[in-house]
Amino acid sequence: MALLAFAGNSVLCRLALTDPLIDPLSFTLIRLVSGAIMLLLLTRFTQSTVSISKQGNWPSSIALLIYALAFSIAYQFLDTATGALILFASVQLTMLTISLFKGYRFAILEWIGLGLALAGFAYLMLPGLQAPSILGSAIMTCAGIAWGVYSIRGASSKSAIHDTAGNFIRTLPLLIFVLPFLWYSWQITASGAIYAILSGAITSGLGYAIWYAVLPHIRSSIAAVSQLSVPVIAALGGVLLVGETLSANLIVSASVILGGILLVVFGKSKTPK
Repeated sequence: MALLAFAGNSVLCRLALTDPLIDPLSFTLIRLVSGAIMLLLLTRFTQSTVSISKQGNWPSSIALLIYALAFSIAYQFLDTATGALILFASVQLTMLTISLFKGYRFAILEWIGLGLALAGFAYLMLPGLQAPSILGSAIMTCAGIAWGVYSIRGASSKSAIHDTAGNFIRTLPLLIFVLPFLWYSWQITASGAIYAILSGAITSGLGYAIWYAVLPHIRSSIAAVSQLSVPVIAALGGVLLVGETLSANLIVSASVILGGILLVVFGKSKTPK
C-alpha cells in the first residue's frame, strides 16, 4: 500500500505539473497542508492519548520539506523517466550507505538481488533517457537524499500515524520561508489544486503513515530496494489511468526488479557489528 501511494504521488505530480496546472511551490504547499489536516483528523479517530506536539521531530520534518520541494521543482527540468531514475537511485544509495555506516553487512545473495534490481531499473528507464539538466539532476538528487534520510529515521518510530502527523505539522511553519518565492511563481487552477490535495491527503499523508508503520519491521536494505518497484507500479498506473502502452521493456524490467527485490528480502544477513 505504501509503494502504491508513492507511485500515486508520481502520477499526480506529473498530471499537475506537466501542463502545468499549478506551479511547483503551490503544489508543495497544498500537498503538505492537506496532508497535515488529513493526519490530524486521523489521529482523532485513534484510541491513543499521545500528544501530537510531542510526536515527530524537526530533523525528519526538515527532510520531508526538502524532499517535497525538491521533488516538485526538479520536474520542471527533467522528464519523468530521468527524474525517477535519479530520485530512487539517490534514495537507495542514501539508505544503503547509512546502513553500511551503522555496521550492516550484505550477504552475497543480497548483493546479487541489489544488482538485479538496479539492472532492471536501468533497463526500464534507459530507453526514454535523455541528457538530463544539471540543475534538475542536482535538485532531484537532493530530494532523493532527503527522502532516504526521512525513511531511515522512520525505522525508530513507535507510533506511525502520530509521528507522521507531527512531522507534517512541523513543516507548516517552515513554509513561511517559501511564501516570498511563491509570489513570483503563482499559477494555480482548480484541477491542479485537486491533484495537490489528493497527493497530500491520500498518497502522502496516509501513504507515509503506512510507510512509517512498516519501517520498524523490515531491514533498511529491504526498504531501500523495494522502492525501486515504484517506477514499475507508476508505469502500470500510466497504462491503466493515462492510456499508455504496455511495452515489452516494462514487462521484462518489472520481472527483473521484482526478482531482485525477492533475493534481497530472503537473503540472509550477517550479524551487525
